[in-house]
Amino acid sequence: MTADSEPSLARETGKSAGKIGISLLVAIALGYVFSFLTPRLLGPIDNAVFASFWGILMGLGGALSPLEQELSRQSAVASMDGGRVGKPALRALTVGAVAIAVVAAVTIAVPVLNQRLYSGHLELGVIALCGGIAFACQFATRGLLVGHNRIRPYSWLVVAEAALRAVLLGLVVVAGLTGVVSFAIAAAVGSFAWLLFLRPARRLVDPNLEGEGWRPVTSRILLLLLGAGLTASVITGYPALVNVLAPGGDATRVGVLFATLQVSRVPLLLLTPLQALAVPTVVRLSGSTDGRHRLRRLLALGTVGTLVVGVVGALVGLLIGPWLVKLLFGANYASAEGWWVAGMVWGAVLLTALQLMTAVLVARTQANKVLVTWAVVAVSTALVLVLLPGDTILRAVVGLAVGPTVGLVVAAAFVLRRPGNVRATPGV
Repeated sequence: MTADSEPSLARETGKSAGKIGISLLVAIALGYVFSFLTPRLLGPIDNAVFASFWGILMGLGGALSPLEQELSRQSAVASMDGGRVGKPALRALTVGAVAIAVVAAVTIAVPVLNQRLYSGHLELGVIALCGGIAFACQFATRGLLVGHNRIRPYSWLVVAEAALRAVLLGLVVVAGLTGVVSFAIAAAVGSFAWLLFLRPARRLVDPNLEGEGWRPVTSRILLLLLGAGLTASVITGYPALVNVLAPGGDATRVGVLFATLQVSRVPLLLLTPLQALAVPTVVRLSGSTDGRHRLRRLLALGTVGTLVVGVVGALVGLLIGPWLVKLLFGANYASAEGWWVAGMVWGAVLLTALQLMTAVLVARTQANKVLVTWAVVAVSTALVLVLLPGDTILRAVVGLAVGPTVGLVVAAAFVLRRPGNVRATPGV
């Protein structure tokens, strides 16, 4: 990359971010429709069951986010060479889909997990299994599109996922089928939105093009999926993690807590498009000395900004959080407390920064550091859930605050080091 090309890259990245930003706003709005209506329609006790299922479904999807990042990396490298991705991309998709299917099957087959995660509803586990496999295809499609800078279809895919859920939820409500299973089906349908974008994605793949074999692809993808699975356990899958490690507690209060958690988590659920955009951008910026200096400055400023936003957000949550939860979900959720919201907002802001920082590490092909970062977050959170004295509510909120804080320190140390050039891997 030359110095003259950097302004062009900045303009291109800005335009792409703007288009994706618009689609994000639409998708966030549709996501809020789903997240706000389900607690209202189900009530606190049934919402606790649905929130655990939702945690598993979105946790499976969240665990697959590195598949999008890896394929966006391969796609960006191929695009810079004027070509298409080959067999390594298809191998990565296969490994991701099989791994997720195995994990989902375990939650169905092991009785204690089935009971704690799905409250004995076997059908919820089957729905999560189908949705998880579909998510593998969805994230692979998104990675191919964004890596080749096909921002328009990528943006439409982001919107389509949330729109399908919202539309089907509306149909379910009109039909009077307002139960946990019906809402679970509506939630899983969104992961099949990739079928609408299969044609433009297939044009970016050459299935006869050789490249990395099964062994390196499998080891890298499994390592990334493990890290993302740890990530998902403290983001989208947190209700499920709480049910497994800190079971019990008043069912109504736990349902209120999970509804409150949804408010702070919806933007995180839809942040993955920005992660995917970060990967090819880092690849291109890291091709020159000036680009790497600029990247480090942006990362340093972003870390400081995260702490400032986290403090402000926590104060706002402390002051108006309970009122907002009652306004959104109704009088049945009036027992939410300010300190719950403050802890959740602090954790959510730091998790947002952590997701972007680990996307930088993916772009540098430093999968081991991604794994270490999220292992620190997940283990810190799990230790709080298991060891902290107090009820389920206290442990859940403190765990959300402590884990991301420790993880941010580790991630910042990794990404602010001076990396070497990010070069294309031969055959990828």
